[in-house]
Amino acid sequence: MTLEAFFRQVPKAAVAFSGGTDSAFLLWAAKESGCDVRAYYVKTAFQPRFEYEDACRLAAELDVPMTVVDADILAVPEAAANGPQRCYHCKTALFSRLWQAARDDGYTVLLDGTNASDDAGDRPGMRALRELEVRSPLRECGLTKEEVRRRSREAGLFTWNKPAYACLATRIPTGTPITAGDLARVERAESALAALGLRDFRVRLFHGAARIQVTAEQYPLVLEHQAELLAALQSDFTSILLDLVPRAAST
Repeated sequence: MTLEAFFRQVPKAAVAFSGGTDSAFLLWAAKESGCDVRAYYVKTAFQPRFEYEDACRLAAELDVPMTVVDADILAVPEAAANGPQRCYHCKTALFSRLWQAARDDGYTVLLDGTNASDDAGDRPGMRALRELEVRSPLRECGLTKEEVRRRSREAGLFTWNKPAYACLATRIPTGTPITAGDLARVERAESALAALGLRDFRVRLFHGAARIQVTAEQYPLVLEHQAELLAALQSDFTSILLDLVPRAAST
């Protein structure tokens, strides 16, 4: 099935919109296909500010209405506890909120940007989407991440080469309870790295230290800006560590 055929079958839909490459392309494709579509961005402590800003920018460029749904994810005990099933409980809570907002606006179909390259398996987040009957058109139509990026570039979407981004909760070691303070300092650290021109990186909490992970080609840039990084991060972390195992580039 093509996306065009999908949207002929689904002429009205709500899109769970993160501001990332996949959901951005899905939103564009829905609009291009003439679908009566509305974007829904769920705003939590797990999402960094730049994702919200990117979502606002793209929705405006596409002239698609966007609803911002606020959710206190740290009030969900199973999510804040950060156990091995955190993603399942988080997705269940957030997509339940998105469903409520979409239904209040008269939408009976909720879509997300999972693509055909995403390994469904028994991943906790995927299981939550199945249970909540959230549809994933990119996956259903066999569109891989590479294809999504190619088509996004052809469509002129600024998100076409945006690095894959996992939520801030993934920076906290599993089993360590998540606090608003830890999320905020990780976000400040990653914002500092981005301001220096780095991209496709992670700053992970490691026994009170900041553990910086970058791709191999970015090591020289990190060392070049060592003084600036220390100045930016030292107030939030006891130590600043550079992981010598290169981070694989996000797709």
